[in-house]
Amino acid sequence: MSWQQTLEQTVTGLGYELVDLERSAGGMLRVTIDFPWNPAAPEQRFITVDDCERVTRQLQFLLEVEQVDYKRLEVGSPGIDRPLRRESDFERFVGEVVDITLKQPIGDAATEGMAANRRKFRGVLERAESGGWQIVWSDAPESKPGQRPGKKAKPVPVNVLGFRFDEIREARLAPIVNFKGRSADVAPAVQDDKTSTKTQQTGKAGE
Repeated sequence: MSWQQTLEQTVTGLGYELVDLERSAGGMLRVTIDFPWNPAAPEQRFITVDDCERVTRQLQFLLEVEQVDYKRLEVGSPGIDRPLRRESDFERFVGEVVDITLKQPIGDAATEGMAANRRKFRGVLERAESGGWQIVWSDAPESKPGQRPGKKAKPVPVNVLGFRFDEIREARLAPIVNFKGRSADVAPAVQDDKTSTKTQQTGKAGE
């Protein structure tokens, strides 16, 4: 078993979900955690400084035992562009605006009016009737606050792109600033450079 797998098991054993694990060339090891999704839970819980510190202490011991070479360890919660790596993440964030990148481009032959060789799309994530997934978006310009559509304004067609989970190269929550929604939340991160620990503020993907 690799140390990455052991790390994920440790995070899971502490009652959290490993959202992402990044290792930079400069020696930074960045661990992103969250509480596992429970659709039956009445309220969404958010990661706190105490959660990050708890995981940091355990991972420091683990990395020492596994003799992993790193300079700094950062444990924090997801940002507003949270990666969606599992199909359960798609289930969790149905109704949210997401950015997806396909493994293979799709062009005019598949979808009328769509630019050829297009891979990247942004839209509202939905479950498709076929059992797969789809995103829905409109190319209509955003209206200004208080602005009403003109009587002669033509309706803008809605675009729908269906896909399977295995056709996705990358998917993330769209980093849209909306202080009434998920991006209003701020989550902590704990950094450790093997000599000191400090806390910083980063963007949080609340639900």
